[in-house]
Amino acid sequence: MMARDIRIERCNGPALEQYIPELARLRIEVFRDFPYLYDGNIDYEKKYLQTYIDCPESVIVIAFDGDTVVGASTAIPMKYETEELKKPFLDHGYNLDEVFYCSESVLDKNYRGLGIGVRFFEEREAHAEELGGFKHICFCCVERPVDHPRRPADYVPLDQFWTKRGYVKHPELHTTYIWKDLDDVDETPKPMTFWLKHER
Repeated sequence: MMARDIRIERCNGPALEQYIPELARLRIEVFRDFPYLYDGNIDYEKKYLQTYIDCPESVIVIAFDGDTVVGASTAIPMKYETEELKKPFLDHGYNLDEVFYCSESVLDKNYRGLGIGVRFFEEREAHAEELGGFKHICFCCVERPVDHPRRPADYVPLDQFWTKRGYVKHPELHTTYIWKDLDDVDETPKPMTFWLKHER
């Protein structure tokens, strides 16, 4: 159940500028955890988030506790995304104009289990519906081996949560992203698999 003092807002365009430092900080903090283990930096995050400011059809759903940003979720039509993300869809005959991409969600650990993750999906899907023309909504997640040395003993994948939201894993739709893991010297490729929800 949602905490009463949490506020959820959809933002896009120049209105996002004021939140970039907080969003970048939160992304770095959350993505350090398994399974991403991302060793990020503020400059890269600001550049990444600029894509959502520049694209008029993008959205960032922000969770506030008072005036503090405690979570955020990004989404954008697939046609505006990178070649790495577009390629598997093009290879399998999808029309990119009909694919809406829910990129990432980050949420402060102290605010998990309050229904905010569900709202993130609902708000991004509502934005896609308002834009119109999408037959598929998707996201992708990193694939880590079950015996990964940094995998916490109590780690539970989000597969059940995603399935409950109506998404289905599509192993044939996969790509590779490169980033530097914690404690690593160099960037390494990471396998990413897509999940899809077909709109009615």
